Amino acid sequence: MTKNGNLDSLEDLSSVQVRSDRLFSATHEEILSGLTSDVYFLKTRDVLRRAGKLHTPVVAEFFARGHGIFAGLPEAMHVLKDKKVSVYALQEGDTFAPKDVVMRISGPYSEFGLYETVLLGFLASSSGWATAARQCVEAAEGKPVLCFGARHVHPAIASVMERAAVVVGGCTGASCMLGAKLANLEPTGTVPHAAVLIIGDTVELAKVYDAEVPEKEARIVLVDTFKDEAEESLRVAKALGDRLFGVRLDTPGERGGVTVELVKEVRYRLNLAGFSHVRIIASGGLTPDRIRVLSEAGVDSFGVGSYITHGAPRDMTMDLKVVDGVPVAKRGRLPGMIENPRLIRVQ
Repeated sequence: MTKNGNLDSLEDLSSVQVRSDRLFSATHEEILSGLTSDVYFLKTRDVLRRAGKLHTPVVAEFFARGHGIFAGLPEAMHVLKDKKVSVYALQEGDTFAPKDVVMRISGPYSEFGLYETVLLGFLASSSGWATAARQCVEAAEGKPVLCFGARHVHPAIASVMERAAVVVGGCTGASCMLGAKLANLEPTGTVPHAAVLIIGDTVELAKVYDAEVPEKEARIVLVDTFKDEAEESLRVAKALGDRLFGVRLDTPGERGGVTVELVKEVRYRLNLAGFSHVRIIASGGLTPDRIRVLSEAGVDSFGVGSYITHGAPRDMTMDLKVVDGVPVAKRGRLPGMIENPRLIRVQ
């Protein structure tokens, strides 16, 4: 082990003991130690050390295999911040195309080679979530999109996902408490169907909710638990009056989901009864295509979960392009640095 507890050789790994009675997600310390890296990068240190080449100066470039929105840089820089390397990268939120260089690291291979797996994972996952979120935000054309995706991923990464969706993807809020805090926001959300089911009536739930939550918080009530959504919307609107900010439609797929016809009817009946101020929020299996049609039908904001969390990671690859001052490349790649004028120095 190095003096800061990082893995230095394969021999170090043999002494690592991992308890079974723990959460399976890696701790920050385990990530920073190199323990979540692929083992062959640890073996590489031993091989290069024996050859007297562990500290060889290199230039490594990270490129994407598809289109996307760049995200994950702050975590990558947290790993690299104390390393004797220079780093150039896109800014979070920048778009990239296939084969675009998104990050470049220059310095001794010993400083960062062990972390190739970790750095690629940071960039690939966060860029995937940010890309999916941006697609939803663009489909909404200015209407708020909230990220409700924490339930669809392992809790160890829920906050990473929601931070990417908000800070980079453009969502206006997040329901995961830690994710929202990391995005410098307060978490967004009302109450689940469980609360409505336990109280037993949507209007009674709305009254208790109105009396309990802070005055500054918008009153948004689920209206698909017991009765017809249009009927429940009117009952809640009459009970709360001007204090009702919006009704949320989350009709399950077993009942046809949130449809254009349902949205139009709820909007029409609310307007007819004098509640044109009440907004309609839709959630439940939303995709960019569904957001577009529901927005045209009258939905005012959207809660998106699975589409963002299921956003495919943007495949990233790291290649050494210069070794000891000499341009190099594996077969099929071009040797030497590939220019990308949008890279800026971040370290």
